[in-house]
Amino acid sequence: MNSKTCFFIGSRHATNRIQSQLAEAVDKHIIEYGVTTFTVGHYGSFDSLVIGVLNEAKKQYSHIKLYLLAPYALNQNREAPEGFDGTFYPEGLEKVPMRYAIVQANRYMVQNSDYLISYPGVGNSRKIVEYAQGREKKGLIKVTLL
Repeated sequence: MNSKTCFFIGSRHATNRIQSQLAEAVDKHIIEYGVTTFTVGHYGSFDSLVIGVLNEAKKQYSHIKLYLLAPYALNQNREAPEGFDGTFYPEGLEKVPMRYAIVQANRYMVQNSDYLISYPGVGNSRKIVEYAQGREKKGLIKVTLL
């Protein structure tokens, strides 16, 4: 069985108004696209919304897994926080200066995920989404914008 993966990136200023739209997108990715593995960071309100929606989804879809993206080497072997099935530390990141770790980790996830669900803001999240959209044109990832 080929496990489908989905990554999330979005504005740290996202509000609860997108929660139902986010939940619909997650359901669609599970039911229609066969996604079983989800990865998200934990640095802003969008990430918090994602974590809440996925923990609710896990009640209905017990086969799905939620992983915390750990962009810093010191977090790679820590126990996953409650609600997560584990942490994921991208290989090669230990050579990246700390100030660039999150951007490189996000880029790695876009390169190694089948799907991206995003609520882009400005700055780095917008740049990562634009990068993902370029990969989408080549058939390498499917991007869903909320």
